[in-house]
Amino acid sequence: MVVSRGNPAARLMVVGEGPGAQEDASGFPFVGRAGQLLDQMMASVSIDTNRDAYICNVVKCRPPENRKPTAKEMAACLPWLLEQVELVQPEVILLAGATAVEGVLGIRGGITRLRGQWQQWQGRWCLPIFHPSYLLRNPSRQTGSPKWHTWQDLKEVKRRLDQPGG
Repeated sequence: MVVSRGNPAARLMVVGEGPGAQEDASGFPFVGRAGQLLDQMMASVSIDTNRDAYICNVVKCRPPENRKPTAKEMAACLPWLLEQVELVQPEVILLAGATAVEGVLGIRGGITRLRGQWQQWQGRWCLPIFHPSYLLRNPSRQTGSPKWHTWQDLKEVKRRLDQPGG
């Protein structure tokens, strides 16, 4: 079971899909290549993932053959995610990828359409972004690229966190 990493008193929560092989082996989410990219991108907007963020996933166990979690698996893990939100009390939740958006907001598909658009959930601001693993497959930093959009989204998260009251 992979529960979390980061600061349980953080104002920012990052929710991903579920553990991959490296996460499963280490017991911590977002520690593989995608996690390293997430850490670097967050650092570029002055967010330290160890100090300023609490990082977890929609599902807490690695799905067989590293497949996408099913709706049933996400629903089974939702009480744990809700408890994490209750304990951490984040002001802002970053939803990394379409599976996180589906598991938290119940919206299927369309991460390209939803990314960068603030949503309300459980009285908190949520922002869908591209999953870092998608950015690894699309490394261009040109204006309009997925990586560029994600950097803009992270700057917006930082602006919201810097405002009084999130």
